[in-house]
Amino acid sequence: MSKRVSSVRELYEHAFKAYKAGDYEQAESICRRALPAFRKDPNVLCVLGESLYKQRQLQEARSWFSEALRVYEDFPRALEGMGLVLIAMKRPGKAVGFLQKATVAAPKRSDTHFALGRALSATGQAIEAEQSFAKAFNLNPTRAALAKAAAAQRDERAEEAEAILRGILKRDPDNVTALRLLGNIGVEANRWVAAHRLLGRAVKLAPDFTLAWNDLANLYMREEHFDKALESVQRALELDPEMPFSHIVHGNILAKAQRHEESLQAYQRALDLSPLHGGALSGMGHVLKTIGRQQESIETYRKCIQAHPAHGEAYWSLANLKTFEFDQQEVEVMLKMVDEDALAYEPRVNMLMSLGKHFENQKDYDGAFAYYQQGNDLRRSHENYDPVQTEVIHDRIIEVFDHDFLHGRQACGDPDPAPILIVGLPRSGSTLIEQILASHSQVEGTMELPDLSRIIRDLNHQRKDRVEFPEAVRDMHEDDFRALGQDYLKTTQRYRNGKAFFIDKMPNNFPFVGLLHLILPNARVINARRHPLDSCLGSYRQLFFKGQSFTYDLFELGEYYLQYQRIMDHWNDVLPGKVLDVHYEQMVLDQENQTRRILEYCGLPWEDQCLRFYETRRAVNTASSEQVRQPIYTSALNFWRNYEAHLGELIEILEPLLKELPEEDRPR
Repeated sequence: MSKRVSSVRELYEHAFKAYKAGDYEQAESICRRALPAFRKDPNVLCVLGESLYKQRQLQEARSWFSEALRVYEDFPRALEGMGLVLIAMKRPGKAVGFLQKATVAAPKRSDTHFALGRALSATGQAIEAEQSFAKAFNLNPTRAALAKAAAAQRDERAEEAEAILRGILKRDPDNVTALRLLGNIGVEANRWVAAHRLLGRAVKLAPDFTLAWNDLANLYMREEHFDKALESVQRALELDPEMPFSHIVHGNILAKAQRHEESLQAYQRALDLSPLHGGALSGMGHVLKTIGRQQESIETYRKCIQAHPAHGEAYWSLANLKTFEFDQQEVEVMLKMVDEDALAYEPRVNMLMSLGKHFENQKDYDGAFAYYQQGNDLRRSHENYDPVQTEVIHDRIIEVFDHDFLHGRQACGDPDPAPILIVGLPRSGSTLIEQILASHSQVEGTMELPDLSRIIRDLNHQRKDRVEFPEAVRDMHEDDFRALGQDYLKTTQRYRNGKAFFIDKMPNNFPFVGLLHLILPNARVINARRHPLDSCLGSYRQLFFKGQSFTYDLFELGEYYLQYQRIMDHWNDVLPGKVLDVHYEQMVLDQENQTRRILEYCGLPWEDQCLRFYETRRAVNTASSEQVRQPIYTSALNFWRNYEAHLGELIEILEPLLKELPEEDRPR
C-alpha cells in the first residue's frame, strides 16, 4: 500500500471518528487542513460537507458535495448529502433527483431511502414517499427509525422524536443510541429524573460510550451537581483524550462552577487539538468576559466568527458587551447571512439581535427596532410561554401567603441573616446593586442562584398527594420551614468564601418572598425597580440564553410587568418593611444616599469602597458585566424615548402604572 493511500485513510478515519462522536467542528477542521493535498478525494469532501450540514452551514455544505460530484458524479454519499442539504434548504423538489440517483447507486442503504421519503413527502408525493419509507424500514428497521427520530429532533418536533425512540426501546430496550437521544430530549425538557435513568442506563450498557458520558456530565452541570459532572466528563476524557468536545464540556462545567482559570485551561486544551474550534473559542470568550478581560474576550470572539461566519452566538456575545461596536465588514456579513434562507434558527436570531444593537449604536432607532422585532418574533415562535399560567400561579401565591398565614408562622425558619436576595425584572439595575454590595468587605458576591427554585421543585416532587407549591406549604410545620432554610444555606455554601453575608441575584425569585420569609425570616430582600418602559424595553433588546420567555413579545412583556408589580404590592401589604425598593433612576442620580440606604437596610457599616464599586474585581456573569466596571452614568435614563414611536401597545398596557409617574417621565 502506498504512503499516500495510507495517509488518506488515516486522515479520513481521524475526521470520521470526530464526526461520529458528534464533534462536527473538529471533523471540519481536520478536513480543511487536508484539502490542499486531498481535494479530489470524495470521502474527505463528503465528511467536510456532512460536518457543515450538521452545523447548519448549508450553502457551504452544498458546495463541497458539488465538488465531490464533479470528481465522481455518481458517488452515493455525495448524492445523499446533496439531497439532505436541499431538504434543509426547503428545496425538496431538487432533492428528489439527487436522492433517487443515490438509491440506485446504493440500493441497500436504508438512510438514503428514508431521506428520499422525506423529500417526496415534502413535495406532496405521499404514495411514493410511503414506498421509500417502507424500503428504509425493511432494510434496517432500527437504523431507519433512529434516522427518523434524529430528523424530527433536528426539526424541533420533540414529541414525534420521543414517540419514535420509545418505540425503538420497546422492541430493543438495550439500544444505547436510542437511550441517549431520548435522554437528551429529557434534558432539554427539564425532565431530569427520566434523563438520569436513560443516560445512566446507556453508560451502564456501554461503558465506553463517550458521547453519553458527556451528556451525563451536561445533565449534572445543569443541576449544578458539579462534582458528579466533573466525574462524568473525566470518564469521557479518559476514554478519548483527543476529543476536543470533551474538553469543551469540561470547560463549560468549570465555568459554571466559577472555576474560571481552570475553565480557560480546559478550553485551551480543546484549542490545542483543534485551533479554530468554534465551541472552544466561544466558551473561552464567555469566561474572559466574565472575569473582566474584555479585550481578550473580543479578540477570541472575533477569531471565532472569522473561522465560523455562521456562529451566531459569538456575534451576540460581542453585541452583548454593550460597549462594543462591530466593524463594517462584520455588519455586512450579518446583513448578508440573515437574508439567506439556509441560515438556521439560532444563528439567525443571534444575528438579528446583534444588528439591532449595531443600528442602535448608530442612533438609527427605527432600523434598530426593525431588527429587534424580527429577532424577538422569531425567538417567540420557538418559546413555550403561557401568560395565563403566570397570572394563575400568582393568584394562588397571593391566596396562600396572606396576612394571617404569614403572621401565624412568625420566626419559623432558620434565623441566619446571611442571605441578601436581589429580585425584580431583568435589565432593572440588579447587577449595579449587586456590585455595590459585593464591594463591601463583609459581603460575598455570587451569581443568580437556582437554589430557591430548586427547593420549590423538590417540594413538589416529594409530595405523594400531588399537592404542589404554593398550596403544599399550608400543612407544613415549624420544623419543615427550618429544614428548608437550612437546605438553602447548605446548598448555597458552595458559592461562599467565608464572609458574613452573601448575595443571591436571581431576579425570578420575586414571587417567592413569602416562602423566603418563612424559611429564612432574617434574610434581606432588595427589589430592583426601574421605569416600566425602560425595564420592558431593556428586556426586549436582550437575548437571554434560556428562560425569560415572556420577554420576546411587547404585549406579554407589559402584562408580565403588571403581574410583577401586583405581587410586589402584595408583599409590601402583608410583610411591610420586608422588601427594600431601590429605583435605578434614584441610584444613578443620588448614588451616595441610595448606597447608604441599602447598607443600612442590610445592617452593614458604611464603607467608602461601595461608592467605587467599579474598582471591585470579581466575576460578573450578567449582560451588565462591563457596565458595572465603570462609574455610574446617566445616559440610560429614559432610554425608551428613543423607541417611543414603536411602543404604543406596551404604553397602552402599562397605562395604569405610567399615569402615576411624574409628568416628565410619561409618554408624550
